[in-house]
Amino acid sequence: MIGAVGTPTQVRNPEGAGVSTTNGAYMQTDFPIAGFALLEAATIDEAVELVAGTPCAVAHGVVEVWPLLSTLEMEGPT
Repeated sequence: MIGAVGTPTQVRNPEGAGVSTTNGAYMQTDFPIAGFALLEAATIDEAVELVAGTPCAVAHGVVEVWPLLSTLEMEGPT
């Protein structure tokens, strides 16, 4: 999948005590990303709700939600 992304939202929920969000990327790096998950949500609020209970968000970490604005389907050789 190839697409354009919007502004990311940082999601934190330390020890499950309450969700907080911050607009913008948490980190900038020239190194590759260690991992990511692609999930489907109708709104950014739904996406935040889906990731707020993940171990990284709950264990004093941060999860970045990047909205996908558009996609291009790649066609293979015919």
